[in-house]
Amino acid sequence: MNLGIIMTLVGGLGLFLYGMKLMSDGLEKAAGAKMRSILEFFTKNRFIGMMVGILFTAIVQSSSATTVMVVSFVNSGLMSLLQAAGVIMGANIGTTVTSQLIAFNLSEIAPLFVMAGVIMVMFCEKNSVKKAGEVVLGFGILFVGLSTMSGAMSTLKESPQIVDMLASLKNHYVAILVGFVITAILQSSSATVGIVLLLATQGLLKLPICFFIILGCNMGSCVSALLASLGGKKDAKRAAWIHFLFNIVGSAIILVFLTVALEPITGIIQRLSGDSVARQVANAHTLIKVCEVIILFPFIQWIVKLTYLIVPGDDKKKGEEEFELVYIGDKAVFSPTTAVVEATRELERMGNMAITNLTRAMNCLVTLDEEELKKVYSMEKNIDFLNHAITDYLVKINQTTLPIDDAKSIGGLFHVVNDIERIGDHAENVADACRTRMEEKVSFSKEAQAELSGMLDAVIKITTYSLDMFSNNNRIHMQEILELEDNIDKMERELQQNHVQRLTRGECTPNAGMLYSDIVSGLERVADHATNIAFSILEEDPEEDMKGAVQA
Repeated sequence: MNLGIIMTLVGGLGLFLYGMKLMSDGLEKAAGAKMRSILEFFTKNRFIGMMVGILFTAIVQSSSATTVMVVSFVNSGLMSLLQAAGVIMGANIGTTVTSQLIAFNLSEIAPLFVMAGVIMVMFCEKNSVKKAGEVVLGFGILFVGLSTMSGAMSTLKESPQIVDMLASLKNHYVAILVGFVITAILQSSSATVGIVLLLATQGLLKLPICFFIILGCNMGSCVSALLASLGGKKDAKRAAWIHFLFNIVGSAIILVFLTVALEPITGIIQRLSGDSVARQVANAHTLIKVCEVIILFPFIQWIVKLTYLIVPGDDKKKGEEEFELVYIGDKAVFSPTTAVVEATRELERMGNMAITNLTRAMNCLVTLDEEELKKVYSMEKNIDFLNHAITDYLVKINQTTLPIDDAKSIGGLFHVVNDIERIGDHAENVADACRTRMEEKVSFSKEAQAELSGMLDAVIKITTYSLDMFSNNNRIHMQEILELEDNIDKMERELQQNHVQRLTRGECTPNAGMLYSDIVSGLERVADHATNIAFSILEEDPEEDMKGAVQA
């Protein structure tokens, strides 16, 4: 085997891997948001979750992408680990679609797909068409790579050394090891199966030995998931272990069947597939995966329980003072398709902290509780941490290629994190006022305290409504928010007038009056920021929709 053949094989493999990646990424960008909605809605039932896993992986052509998305859903609290296990099992079947596509041998028309994809990417201005063009281009490059490798492999038949080496691959365990090592290196079981399929098509591998190489592929595909989860959260590790246990245990069971009944199983595959060797290998791959799911699906609960023994503990219960991200995943489990969901959930958590802190600070004005005041300052530090961490994450995902619908919402999320941070700052301002009141022994009249309490209730209500709109991406509270914003503006003017009248009558001191006025103005600005949060989900300009009422 000369250097030219080696270079051709390596180049063809590179084109194949790049085409698969381009097609997978393009499909995920184009269909990611819609498929995410399907995953959220249809995974309540484990069986339906498995079917959705098959469908999604068949579309994006990557079980790894599906697994990472599912882990992100678990981290975001949108899916339980048990539901995720069903989707992961389905993903293992869905990944066999790649080998079925390869078996069609579309190499002769692959250049047409490449040209069509290039035209769509370079000359179409519509973003959705460009994404579709990436899919078509990736599909074409994949088959060009296959054609290149196939041409090089056809010359391998003329090399006695290569023929003898592959013919000597009769030990089943050595074949499993070969499949494991190649898949661990390439980090793609589909790529390894594609290579096996081409070798079998050229007559360099027999179908029986292909079974065992494919089993090795199944085991090798777990390596990347386990390595990726090492720095992840506990649920990310558990999801990787579900993938690992499913593939290892399933492969071990299939190995027993193959050892006992290799010839009958081979005969069944050949009869089902006809004379096409490529189809025989593709069907063998599919049969192995389907049988693994049929055997292990009834034990899915036990597999999940076992992962809790392997990875004990819980990382989802976070205290208010912990400087950690709860819903945003680690780099190891980053998925563009769920990135915006994670950021939204983290912003919802940050918003609830800001509401809690504002309420606590206002209560301190009455109770003058030193311990509660310390909690206000402590939580404000946590809110500041989340502000920086979420902003950094938004900058990061804004530099990636997101699903089209998600990319449009990133700008709004930057504004939301700023608005929530400002609400947190106003809570700190109230705490400062409370500190001043304690140090200078400033007192508020009962009338002033009642007014502040009433305004706080309205502000908490509008902020809660706004966060609910933002979190659920619906307009259900729009009318209430518009009315509350208008009422709070009127309330602010009335309370300031009442304050001036009390000063005139000598019913409050100038120091108390300054603190009171600042708090009322601050609460009104909190309502403005809350309204901005609600309008972040709208496509139209909030100032036009509010008729200029809302100011940042």
